[in-house]
Amino acid sequence: METIDIVAVLARWIHFMAGIMWIGLLYYFNFVQVAALKHATADGTAAGISKHVAPRALLFFRWGAVVTWLAGAALLGPYFVDAFLLRNGFGAIGIGAWLGTIMLFNVWGLIWPNQKKILGIKPASDEEKNRARRTAFLASRTNTMLSIPMLFFMAGGWSHRSLFGL
Repeated sequence: METIDIVAVLARWIHFMAGIMWIGLLYYFNFVQVAALKHATADGTAAGISKHVAPRALLFFRWGAVVTWLAGAALLGPYFVDAFLLRNGFGAIGIGAWLGTIMLFNVWGLIWPNQKKILGIKPASDEEKNRARRTAFLASRTNTMLSIPMLFFMAGGWSHRSLFGL
């Protein structure tokens, strides 16, 4: 009888669930909230979104990114280096892992620092807020575009049965 590595199984499901949260919120921000805020700003009702919804969504978004990445790294386990060096049959999952890593850095290095200015969590002038809006918007749109090949390559890498202990 084949034994199942419980750590691999847990890492797989944590990676899967956190990834749904992360990418789901990424798509929410890009396809729903951006347009909604434009209309809400025009009619003076944006405060509810920017004061209550956006900060909470960004909390789950940024920590969903971290948990997804950490669980993915745990899943790779002894194959982590092979994946990131795109060798020994781990090229597909490695490309997905690299794209996810770039996206993680975009979340923490570009999107979140600029959203803090936009939402008034960190003091900023109007000029700084306008630059922050543009930077956060472009980083978020970049992540949306990177998510498509990232999901493709990550799913392609799931064919390694040994990687997932099954």
